[in-house]
Amino acid sequence: MRQAVILAGGQGTRLRPYTDTRPKPMIEISGRCIIDHQLDWLAEAGVTDVVVSAGYLADVLIAHLESTQDTRNIRVRTVVEDEPLGRGGGLRYAGRHLPAPNDPWFALNGDIWTRFSLAALTQRHFDQDAIATVALARPRLPWGVVDLDEAGRISDFVEAPLSPYPINAGVYAFSGEILAELPEIGDHERTTFPQLAARGKLVGHEITGYWRAIDTAKDIREAAKELAENAEQAEPEATTKPVTEPAAALD
Repeated sequence: MRQAVILAGGQGTRLRPYTDTRPKPMIEISGRCIIDHQLDWLAEAGVTDVVVSAGYLADVLIAHLESTQDTRNIRVRTVVEDEPLGRGGGLRYAGRHLPAPNDPWFALNGDIWTRFSLAALTQRHFDQDAIATVALARPRLPWGVVDLDEAGRISDFVEAPLSPYPINAGVYAFSGEILAELPEIGDHERTTFPQLAARGKLVGHEITGYWRAIDTAKDIREAAKELAENAEQAEPEATTKPVTEPAAALD
């Protein structure tokens, strides 16, 4: 797959004050914007063209993407919704602006910080002859849990275990037919995906690798900590910038 769509139109209300003056995909984790991280990841996977679907503070996002265009080997085009179309409508609108809308493409929510094999996702998509393949993650639960024996006695406490259920990771592989399936306005998870599932054309692909959705200030802090720990394990001498406070992040 050589093309992709990034949904970047949400207001990010739970991330205020970080999102008071910049859109959610421009939130910084360890000094790097989420969308810049995503574009680098897509380019590394061989993607050459990306359409960004913008909405809230679109002018700020467009200015950032234009100012950083020369730093990456990938073409980026931004389209702006005249009115909120919902996630499914946003995918359809942006997908129509791809260089080859009838060919396969990736889609990403603009608030996802992740690294996993897009080649494996693509292979799964083609092997299963799917119209849509959903990357599935198992995030850590925000609570500790307890292990019980058959008599109901507590045998252990487990801090923040992995979820026993996979969740939608907000990264997709689509075949060209998806454009005819997506709604003009609305959410694809409530319309398109159930219909594809009923026809056996919706596939899940469990991922391995780092994944986190950036929804709250706590996610920013925890992602920065986790990435710093990962960097230290990979390169003991490396250092990672700590996450900045809201006022500094928005300067």
